[in-house]
Amino acid sequence: MSEIVKEDFNEVLNRIQLSKQKAYKQVNTVLIDLYWNIGSFISKKTSQENWGKSIVKELANYIKLHDPTIKGFSDKNLWRMKQFYETYKDNEKLSALLRELSWTNNLLILSHSKQPEEREFYILLSIKEKLSSRELERQLKSSIFERTMLANEKLSAVVRELPQDTTNVFKDIYSLEFLGLPKIHSEKDLQKSLISSLKEFILELGMGFAFIGQEYRVQVGMEDFYIDLLFFHRNLQCLVAFELKIGKFNPSDLGQLEFYLEALDRDVKNRDENPSIGILMCSSKDDEVVEYALSRSLSPTVISEYETQLIPKKVLQDKLDELYMQLESKN
Repeated sequence: MSEIVKEDFNEVLNRIQLSKQKAYKQVNTVLIDLYWNIGSFISKKTSQENWGKSIVKELANYIKLHDPTIKGFSDKNLWRMKQFYETYKDNEKLSALLRELSWTNNLLILSHSKQPEEREFYILLSIKEKLSSRELERQLKSSIFERTMLANEKLSAVVRELPQDTTNVFKDIYSLEFLGLPKIHSEKDLQKSLISSLKEFILELGMGFAFIGQEYRVQVGMEDFYIDLLFFHRNLQCLVAFELKIGKFNPSDLGQLEFYLEALDRDVKNRDENPSIGILMCSSKDDEVVEYALSRSLSPTVISEYETQLIPKKVLQDKLDELYMQLESKN
């Protein structure tokens, strides 16, 4: 097959795929509108005409009896439609975005998120990163909302003053449960496992991270130095260097990462790119020690923990509530 013919074939294939995507999107929008309207109808009937579970169950049976081809309208699903409508009816911004998510993703967010800010976070995340139901479920179970909010509040002044917006980019704790690492492991084990599970790791990092290399070599003077993992972030338009430490955060580790960032900015980054950012991932950290260490640092650096097991959502919620209380007491 000639290259010209191949290009023609690809054009036809692309048109078919785009049309399928467009058709799916239109069908999904119609379905979400239908579920919204049914939810609105049942909500009004329950409040104005005292419809209860027994009547809704009769409705489900009626639909099934008169048109057996219609699926997905059990009494439980009808109640979910009511909950769906009542949750978002007064939120004009979010109700407009719901049509961009599948019904399954909408239900996942509805069942796992209790606060409006949390629901908005996951709705926007799902749309931006085009998350499948499986991927969204993983993000919900790993409490990525709490971990991201914690990171937003703990960003150093240097990172906050960067020309690009770093909001919601980093995590205070990276959940690496997908690696299946034993409790005792080496830095090499951690690095090797991250590379072998790169797809899952990038999902955990978030959209925009593009992998450049491991043990990335930078030469300063007559010596070679090696950065554990190097990424480029498309939205931030900068290099992001990861240093991995299996122990507790030590302020002395910061100097090594700052050295790497200086080498990247002088010798690797392009002129039109923003200053490089460093992420030091350690097994644990004392937030007060981190705050002291970063207060005099001139390099844009994020100090994060990593966990090899999922952290209970309640633990992360408590951490976030405690941080908010501390911030309020300072203001």
